[in-house]
Amino acid sequence: MLIQGFNSLLGLLQLAFAAFAAFAFIDALTRREDAYRAASKQSKPFWLIILGIALAVLLFPIISFLPIIGLIAVIVYTVDVRPAVREVSGGPRRGGSRGSSSDGPYGPYNGGR
Repeated sequence: MLIQGFNSLLGLLQLAFAAFAAFAFIDALTRREDAYRAASKQSKPFWLIILGIALAVLLFPIISFLPIIGLIAVIVYTVDVRPAVREVSGGPRRGGSRGSSSDGPYGPYNGGR
């Protein structure tokens, strides 16, 4: 019974990692090609191939160490490439100065106070 529970936990982890890889692949697919070059990262086809292989390996693990390599590739894309490409393409950022609804073209509007 303990082994069956452990196997189902590993199955859930495998499914979660595959969903993470699918998210990274779809994100890479939706980004513009020139944003990768502007961010000084590898090309879009390169990342699509790497993330596609990682997704396939995470969905269908053939050799035991390949899913680990695929997961590392997905993490590198998510942590390094994705933020750089988002910054270049003008995507939404966390934190920073977003401004408020009362900001005008020359700064915040304070109602004439």
